[in-house]
Amino acid sequence: LLVIGSGAIGIEFASFYNTLGADTTVVEVMDRVLPVEDEEISKFAHKAFEKQGMKIMAKSIVKQLDRGKDKVTAHIEANGKVEKMEFDTVISAVGIVGNVENLGLEELGVKIDRTHVVTDEYCRTGVEGLYAIGDIAGAPWLAHKASHEGVMVADLIAGQNNVHPVKPESIAGCTYCHPQVASVGYTEAQAKEKGYKIKVGRFPFIGNGKAIALGEPEGMVKTIFDEKTGELLGAHMVGAEVTEMIQGYVIGRKLETTEEDLMETVFPHPTLSEMMHESVLDAYDRVIHM
Repeated sequence: LLVIGSGAIGIEFASFYNTLGADTTVVEVMDRVLPVEDEEISKFAHKAFEKQGMKIMAKSIVKQLDRGKDKVTAHIEANGKVEKMEFDTVISAVGIVGNVENLGLEELGVKIDRTHVVTDEYCRTGVEGLYAIGDIAGAPWLAHKASHEGVMVADLIAGQNNVHPVKPESIAGCTYCHPQVASVGYTEAQAKEKGYKIKVGRFPFIGNGKAIALGEPEGMVKTIFDEKTGELLGAHMVGAEVTEMIQGYVIGRKLETTEEDLMETVFPHPTLSEMMHESVLDAYDRVIHM
Protein backbone atom coordinates (compact mmCIF):
# COMPACT_ATOMS: atom_id res chain seq x y z
CA LEU A 1 0.00 0.00 0.00
CA LEU A 2 1.15 3.51 -0.85
CA VAL A 3 -0.37 6.38 1.12
CA ILE A 4 0.27 9.84 -0.31
CA GLY A 5 0.11 12.45 2.45
CA SER A 6 0.69 12.04 6.18
CA GLY A 7 -1.91 14.33 7.67
CA ALA A 8 -4.48 12.87 10.06
CA ILE A 9 -6.44 11.01 7.35
CA GLY A 10 -3.37 9.62 5.61
CA ILE A 11 -1.75 8.43 8.83
CA GLU A 12 -4.99 6.87 10.09
CA PHE A 13 -5.32 4.78 6.93
CA ALA A 14 -1.62 3.94 6.91
CA SER A 15 -1.66 2.88 10.57
CA PHE A 16 -4.83 0.83 10.10
CA TYR A 17 -3.60 -1.14 7.09
CA ASN A 18 -0.08 -1.49 8.51
CA THR A 19 -1.59 -3.04 11.65
CA LEU A 20 -3.56 -5.47 9.45
CA GLY A 21 -0.28 -6.59 7.91
CA ALA A 22 -0.04 -4.57 4.71
CA ASP A 23 3.43 -3.53 3.57
CA THR A 24 2.78 0.21 3.96
CA THR A 25 4.72 3.17 2.57
CA VAL A 26 3.85 6.80 3.36
CA VAL A 27 5.09 9.65 1.16
CA GLU A 28 5.02 13.16 2.65
CA VAL A 29 6.15 16.34 0.88
CA MET A 30 6.90 18.11 4.18
CA ASP A 31 9.90 17.28 6.34
CA ARG A 32 7.86 15.25 8.87
CA VAL A 33 4.67 13.26 9.28
CA LEU A 34 1.61 14.91 10.86
CA PRO A 35 3.08 18.31 9.94
CA VAL A 36 0.38 20.37 11.72
CA GLU A 37 1.23 18.76 15.05
CA ASP A 38 3.94 19.86 17.46
CA GLU A 39 7.33 18.87 16.06
CA GLU A 40 8.28 16.73 19.09
CA ILE A 41 5.03 14.80 18.83
CA SER A 42 5.53 14.26 15.09
CA LYS A 43 9.04 12.91 15.62
CA PHE A 44 7.86 10.59 18.38
CA ALA A 45 5.04 9.25 16.20
CA HIS A 46 7.41 8.83 13.25
CA LYS A 47 9.72 6.59 15.26
CA ALA A 48 6.77 4.57 16.55
CA PHE A 49 5.40 4.01 13.04
CA GLU A 50 8.77 2.90 11.70
CA LYS A 51 9.19 0.57 14.67
CA GLN A 52 5.91 -1.05 13.59
CA GLY A 53 7.31 -1.64 10.11
CA MET A 54 5.86 1.33 8.24
CA LYS A 55 8.12 2.94 5.64
CA ILE A 56 7.99 6.74 5.76
CA MET A 57 9.46 8.91 3.03
CA ALA A 58 9.51 12.55 4.15
CA LYS A 59 10.51 15.44 1.87
CA SER A 60 9.35 13.31 -1.04
CA ILE A 61 6.91 13.78 -3.92
CA VAL A 62 4.90 11.33 -6.00
CA LYS A 63 5.52 12.70 -9.48
CA GLN A 64 3.53 10.15 -11.45
CA LEU A 65 1.37 7.05 -11.08
CA ASP A 66 1.18 4.41 -13.82
CA ARG A 67 -1.77 2.04 -13.63
CA GLY A 68 -1.12 -1.57 -14.57
CA LYS A 69 -3.45 -4.57 -14.64
CA ASP A 70 -2.78 -5.64 -11.04
CA LYS A 71 -0.38 -2.97 -9.85
CA VAL A 72 0.47 0.72 -9.72
CA THR A 73 3.95 2.03 -10.45
CA ALA A 74 4.76 5.18 -8.52
CA HIS A 75 7.49 7.60 -9.55
CA ILE A 76 8.70 9.00 -6.23
CA GLU A 77 11.18 11.87 -6.07
CA ALA A 78 13.41 12.06 -2.99
CA ASN A 79 16.74 13.85 -2.58
CA GLY A 80 16.65 14.96 -6.20
CA LYS A 81 16.32 11.42 -7.55
CA VAL A 82 13.23 9.68 -8.91
CA GLU A 83 12.69 6.07 -7.90
CA LYS A 84 10.07 3.72 -9.35
CA MET A 85 8.20 1.57 -6.82
CA GLU A 86 5.35 -0.90 -7.35
CA PHE A 87 2.22 -1.09 -5.20
CA ASP A 88 -1.06 -2.99 -5.16
CA THR A 89 -3.11 -0.02 -3.99
CA VAL A 90 -2.69 3.74 -3.60
CA ILE A 91 -4.57 6.04 -1.22
CA SER A 92 -4.32 9.75 -1.93
CA ALA A 93 -4.76 11.86 1.22
CA VAL A 94 -3.23 15.17 0.22
CA GLY A 95 -6.11 17.43 1.21
CA ILE A 96 -9.84 17.98 1.40
CA VAL A 97 -11.82 19.40 -1.51
CA GLY A 98 -15.29 20.85 -1.08
CA ASN A 99 -18.09 19.79 -3.42
CA VAL A 100 -19.20 23.30 -4.38
CA GLU A 101 -19.67 22.86 -8.11
CA ASN A 102 -23.02 23.45 -9.85
CA LEU A 103 -24.83 24.58 -6.69
CA GLY A 104 -25.31 28.16 -7.87
CA LEU A 105 -23.37 29.51 -4.90
CA GLU A 106 -21.42 32.12 -6.85
CA GLU A 107 -24.62 33.41 -8.47
CA LEU A 108 -26.03 34.00 -4.99
CA GLY A 109 -22.95 35.98 -4.03
CA VAL A 110 -21.26 33.31 -1.90
CA LYS A 111 -17.49 33.61 -1.84
CA ILE A 112 -15.51 30.44 -2.62
CA ASP A 113 -11.84 30.09 -1.66
CA ARG A 114 -10.03 26.99 -2.92
CA THR A 115 -13.28 24.96 -3.05
CA HIS A 116 -14.36 26.05 0.44
CA VAL A 117 -17.18 28.42 1.34
CA VAL A 118 -15.95 31.59 3.06
CA THR A 119 -17.81 32.25 6.33
CA ASP A 120 -17.51 34.40 9.42
CA GLU A 121 -17.14 33.01 12.96
CA TYR A 122 -20.88 32.31 13.06
CA CYS A 123 -20.79 30.30 9.80
CA ARG A 124 -22.63 33.06 7.92
CA THR A 125 -21.83 33.22 4.21
CA GLY A 126 -22.76 36.86 3.76
CA VAL A 127 -25.94 35.86 1.97
CA GLU A 128 -28.99 36.36 4.18
CA GLY A 129 -30.27 33.08 5.61
CA LEU A 130 -27.47 30.95 4.14
CA TYR A 131 -24.92 29.29 6.42
CA ALA A 132 -22.11 26.81 5.78
CA ILE A 133 -20.86 24.35 8.38
CA GLY A 134 -18.38 21.50 8.62
CA ASP A 135 -15.69 20.59 6.11
CA ILE A 136 -17.14 22.83 3.39
CA ALA A 137 -16.46 25.84 5.63
CA GLY A 138 -12.77 25.02 5.99
CA ALA A 139 -10.33 23.94 8.66
CA PRO A 140 -10.26 22.29 11.05
CA TRP A 141 -11.90 19.43 9.14
CA LEU A 142 -13.26 17.59 12.15
CA ALA A 143 -16.58 15.89 12.86
CA HIS A 144 -16.91 17.41 16.33
CA LYS A 145 -16.29 20.89 14.94
CA ALA A 146 -18.97 20.36 12.28
CA SER A 147 -21.48 19.07 14.83
CA HIS A 148 -20.91 22.02 17.15
CA GLU A 149 -21.29 24.44 14.24
CA GLY A 150 -24.59 22.79 13.34
CA VAL A 151 -25.93 23.36 16.84
CA MET A 152 -24.67 26.94 16.83
CA VAL A 153 -26.38 27.72 13.52
CA ALA A 154 -29.63 26.09 14.69
CA ASP A 155 -29.53 28.32 17.77
CA LEU A 156 -28.96 31.40 15.60
CA ILE A 157 -31.88 30.51 13.33
CA ALA A 158 -34.07 29.92 16.40
CA GLY A 159 -33.23 33.39 17.66
CA GLN A 160 -31.35 32.25 20.75
CA ASN A 161 -29.37 34.85 22.67
CA ASN A 162 -25.72 34.58 23.73
CA VAL A 163 -24.74 32.19 20.96
CA HIS A 164 -21.00 31.60 21.17
CA PRO A 165 -18.92 31.15 18.01
CA VAL A 166 -16.69 28.15 17.51
CA LYS A 167 -13.03 29.02 18.12
CA PRO A 168 -10.72 26.80 16.02
CA GLU A 169 -7.78 27.22 18.41
CA SER A 170 -9.85 25.68 21.22
CA ILE A 171 -10.93 22.59 19.28
CA ALA A 172 -9.04 19.36 19.90
CA GLY A 173 -7.41 17.62 16.97
CA CYS A 174 -7.47 13.83 17.30
CA THR A 175 -5.71 11.32 15.08
CA TYR A 176 -6.85 7.73 15.55
CA CYS A 177 -3.67 5.91 14.63
CA HIS A 178 -1.48 3.74 16.84
CA PRO A 179 -0.14 5.42 18.86
CA GLN A 180 -2.93 7.98 19.05
CA VAL A 181 -2.15 11.68 18.65
CA ALA A 182 -4.15 14.55 20.17
CA SER A 183 -3.63 18.27 20.59
CA VAL A 184 -5.29 21.59 21.34
CA GLY A 185 -4.06 25.16 21.07
CA TYR A 186 -0.66 26.35 19.87
CA THR A 187 2.38 24.21 19.17
CA GLU A 188 5.65 25.27 20.76
CA ALA A 189 6.76 26.83 17.46
CA GLN A 190 3.46 28.69 16.99
CA ALA A 191 3.58 30.09 20.53
CA LYS A 192 7.10 31.41 19.94
CA GLU A 193 6.10 32.87 16.56
CA LYS A 194 3.28 34.76 18.26
CA GLY A 195 5.78 36.36 20.62
CA TYR A 196 5.03 34.45 23.81
CA LYS A 197 7.75 33.72 26.31
CA ILE A 198 6.86 30.18 27.25
CA LYS A 199 7.30 27.42 29.77
CA VAL A 200 7.15 23.85 28.47
CA GLY A 201 6.49 20.69 30.43
CA ARG A 202 6.84 17.07 29.33
CA PHE A 203 6.06 13.73 30.88
CA PRO A 204 6.69 10.27 29.35
CA PHE A 205 4.28 7.34 29.51
CA ILE A 206 7.07 5.16 30.91
CA GLY A 207 6.80 7.14 34.16
CA ASN A 208 3.12 6.28 34.62
CA GLY A 209 2.04 3.11 36.40
CA LYS A 210 -1.27 2.77 34.54
CA ALA A 211 0.46 3.03 31.15
CA ILE A 212 2.92 0.32 32.16
CA ALA A 213 0.10 -1.90 33.48
CA LEU A 214 -1.76 -1.49 30.17
CA GLY A 215 1.35 -2.49 28.24
CA GLU A 216 1.48 0.98 26.65
CA PRO A 217 4.69 2.54 28.00
CA GLU A 218 5.50 4.56 24.88
CA GLY A 219 4.10 8.07 24.66
CA MET A 220 4.40 11.63 25.88
CA VAL A 221 2.32 14.52 27.22
CA LYS A 222 3.55 18.04 26.49
CA THR A 223 2.12 21.30 27.81
CA ILE A 224 2.92 24.89 26.87
CA PHE A 225 2.25 27.91 29.09
CA ASP A 226 2.58 31.66 28.83
CA GLU A 227 5.37 32.43 31.31
CA LYS A 228 3.88 35.85 32.10
CA THR A 229 0.24 34.91 32.82
CA GLY A 230 0.29 31.13 33.31
CA GLU A 231 -2.24 30.70 30.50
CA LEU A 232 -2.35 27.21 28.97
CA LEU A 233 -1.37 27.96 25.37
CA GLY A 234 -1.29 24.41 24.06
CA ALA A 235 -1.24 20.72 24.92
CA HIS A 236 0.07 17.89 22.77
CA MET A 237 0.01 14.15 23.33
CA VAL A 238 1.03 10.92 21.68
CA GLY A 239 0.24 7.50 23.14
CA ALA A 240 -2.58 5.25 24.30
CA GLU A 241 -6.00 6.91 24.81
CA VAL A 242 -4.72 10.46 24.41
CA THR A 243 -7.78 11.25 22.27
CA GLU A 244 -9.78 10.77 25.48
CA MET A 245 -7.41 12.68 27.76
CA ILE A 246 -7.11 15.79 25.59
CA GLN A 247 -10.59 16.95 26.58
CA GLY A 248 -9.28 17.82 30.03
CA TYR A 249 -7.02 20.44 28.50
CA VAL A 250 -9.79 21.60 26.15
CA ILE A 251 -11.98 22.35 29.17
CA GLY A 252 -9.02 24.03 30.84
CA ARG A 253 -8.59 26.40 27.91
CA LYS A 254 -12.31 27.12 27.75
CA LEU A 255 -12.32 28.05 31.45
CA GLU A 256 -9.11 30.07 31.02
CA THR A 257 -7.34 27.83 33.50
CA THR A 258 -3.87 28.81 34.66
CA GLU A 259 -0.93 26.62 35.61
CA GLU A 260 -1.78 27.19 39.28
CA ASP A 261 -5.29 25.79 38.83
CA LEU A 262 -3.94 22.69 37.13
CA MET A 263 -1.15 22.11 39.63
CA GLU A 264 -3.58 22.34 42.55
CA THR A 265 -6.06 19.93 40.94
CA VAL A 266 -6.01 16.41 42.42
CA PHE A 267 -5.83 13.78 39.68
CA PRO A 268 -7.00 10.22 40.51
CA HIS A 269 -4.53 7.35 40.83
CA PRO A 270 -3.83 5.09 39.07
CA THR A 271 -4.84 6.76 35.80
CA LEU A 272 -3.28 7.87 32.56
CA SER A 273 -4.56 11.39 33.31
CA GLU A 274 -1.94 11.73 36.05
CA MET A 275 0.52 12.37 33.23
CA MET A 276 -1.39 15.55 32.40
CA HIS A 277 -0.73 16.77 35.93
CA GLU A 278 2.93 15.77 35.84
CA SER A 279 3.47 17.56 32.53
CA VAL A 280 2.13 20.78 34.03
CA LEU A 281 4.33 20.32 37.10
CA ASP A 282 7.34 19.72 34.87
CA ALA A 283 6.82 23.07 33.12
CA TYR A 284 7.41 24.71 36.50
CA ASP A 285 10.19 22.39 37.71
CA ARG A 286 7.90 20.63 40.19
CA VAL A 287 7.51 17.25 38.50
CA ILE A 288 7.36 14.35 40.98
CA HIS A 289 7.65 10.99 39.22
CA MET A 290 10.54 11.64 36.86
